[in-house]
Amino acid sequence: MDISVGTLTSKGQTTVPAEVREFLGLKPGDKIRYIRRGDEIVIKAKNRRAAEFAGILQDAARPPLSTEELEDAIGQSVAAHVVDEP
Repeated sequence: MDISVGTLTSKGQTTVPAEVREFLGLKPGDKIRYIRRGDEIVIKAKNRRAAEFAGILQDAARPPLSTEELEDAIGQSVAAHVVDEP
């Protein structure tokens, strides 16, 4: 497990360590979400805009998925995402 440490100021501010910023792809102005999971807090970058995803599902070389296939793929992705998170 990699550990990075930041220091909290009297105003409740902290500097996100460079290796964490790099790993999350953070840039000035990006938002960070703090998510409570039991006794732990998970931080996630909220730095992608919906417009960046335009056309991401389009692939002219691949036939379209049926609604059932799409729902199955989404379910598998969500399950994998939940399992991978602490």
